[in-house]
Amino acid sequence: MNIIETEFEGLLILEPKIFGDKRGYFVETWNRERYRQAGIPFAFVQDNLSLSQQGTLRGLHYQIPPQGKLITVLEGCVQDVVVDLRRNKSTFGKWFSLEMDGENKRQLFVPPGFAHGFAVLSPSALFHYKCTELYQPKGEVTLLWNDPDIGAEWKVDSPLLSEKDKAGLRFKMLPSEKLF
Repeated sequence: MNIIETEFEGLLILEPKIFGDKRGYFVETWNRERYRQAGIPFAFVQDNLSLSQQGTLRGLHYQIPPQGKLITVLEGCVQDVVVDLRRNKSTFGKWFSLEMDGENKRQLFVPPGFAHGFAVLSPSALFHYKCTELYQPKGEVTLLWNDPDIGAEWKVDSPLLSEKDKAGLRFKMLPSEKLF
């Protein structure tokens, strides 16, 4: 597995080995010891799967208590975007983007303390993520996906959004108890 560090502490791009032949392929998407050695010492407690059509944008979501996520795109292509909400980091308030697809099997590990979202760039995308904390509906927060204070550059012009995502909070309006 190839591990690529980013400028954001703990935010890792993982390129697992793909073993393929004329029958198809095999890839190991999670191995506790191997990923611990890669710098991901967290225990995962919940797995989620999302199927979305082209142009769908989900996010930017996070929760309290914060979740770490190991993200894999199983089919299709997405633009994944995260925003660092950790006040004690030099990357606080900055965003990072990565295109991920079912062909290269790249994974993104998002440590606790980030808002996360993705936009579907292919006709559809099957999106899988492992979480370090259980989903807490009462602790969920939505950061406005196109907040000009963040300035994330999305690869979709007129995304399909949920009502919750349309009504996300501006970064400057987040109360301190909703930051990390």
